[in-house]
Order: sequence, then C-alpha cells, then structure tokens
Amino acid sequence: MPKFYARRRLSILAALTGVMASVALFNGPAASAALPTPVSAATARTYLASLTVATENRTGYDRDLFPHWITQSGACNTRETVLKRDGSGVVTDSACAATSGSWYSVYDGATWTAASDLDIDHLVPLAEAWDSGASGWTTARRQSFANDLTRPQLIAVTDNVNQAKGDQDPATWMPSRTAYHCTYLRAWVQVKYYYGLSVDSAEKSALTSGLAGC
Repeated sequence: MPKFYARRRLSILAALTGVMASVALFNGPAASAALPTPVSAATARTYLASLTVATENRTGYDRDLFPHWITQSGACNTRETVLKRDGSGVVTDSACAATSGSWYSVYDGATWTAASDLDIDHLVPLAEAWDSGASGWTTARRQSFANDLTRPQLIAVTDNVNQAKGDQDPATWMPSRTAYHCTYLRAWVQVKYYYGLSVDSAEKSALTSGLAGC
C-alpha cells in the first residue's frame, strides 16, 4: 500500500476512534450496559433443587438495614444507573438524573417517557431477602444485594406495578405479562441461589411448577 494511502487510512481510523470515545463519554458508563440475562431454565431448576426450604421470619426487618441507591459511578446512583441501562435514548443532566428517554416495562408491557413513572424493582424484594436469611448478613452484604447490577436483581418497571408487587414472592404475585414469566422465575431462583437465601414451601411449589413449563 502506498505511503500516502497508509497515512490517510491511519488518519481516518484515528478520527473514528476519537468520535467513538466522545460518544462513550457523552453516554456515560451505563450506556453500554444491559440487563443481566438470567440463567437457563435447566440451570434454574438445578439451583432450585439445592435451595433450603424454611419458614420465613420477618422479625426485626427494616428497609433501612439495606442501604440502597448508593453511588455507582461519578454522580450516578444505582437508581439512575438502572434507568440509563434499561431505557432507550436516555438523556441525563449534570447530576445524572434522566431528563428524557423511553422505558418499556417488561412486567406489564407499558411504555413510559418520564422517569418519574418508573420504579426500580428489587426482583427479590428486600423484605423477602430478610425473611429468607439476610437478617444474618452484615450491612455490607445487604448493601451489595440492594444495589446489585451484576445479577438480574434490579429492573426499571411501571411504578404502580412495583408497588402492587410489594414484598410478595412468586407464590402470590407474578408479572401480568405472561411472556415474561419464565424470565422472572429464572432470575428469582438465580438471585436466591447466588445469595444463599432459602425458599418457603409455597414459594418452592410455585417456582417448581412455573419452571416446569419453561
């Protein structure tokens, strides 16, 4: 290749690299992130078989025992990071708050264009975790659980749907969008398995029957 064209090619590559770096900087660290994919149904069934079955105990529970929405990167806390990750075309201000964008709630199939219409759901609720073994954790471990971006534990969904779910497990609540049921159950079992949490008997029955059809 002639030297002129080689130098020109390098110049173009350098320019493209600069543009890509600028885009990455503008979008922020969460722009390339994606909602973690849960384990397969087969793996979830294997995990479920190994979970301890125990009666739940909520004695001493307080939501504040799970420090949440901690700073994740720069000025962005966990809520803001998940909103950025789960939305489309999300624009944030200098304080990392989402000022515009679009969000699809996988629980009910609704689409929203205002961040205020979204809650960040703890797929395995904090109270459910407490009942299932987190009461014996350190504060640091409870903080990790409440802000976990690595497992499929945090997801932006319609606020009133999240509020209706509350602290219920799959024995008493499932997303209204049935197409998401298998994903939800796989994620639930994965989180419980990773954190060594127990299941109660009704919960295990619901998970077993649900995963059998996945």
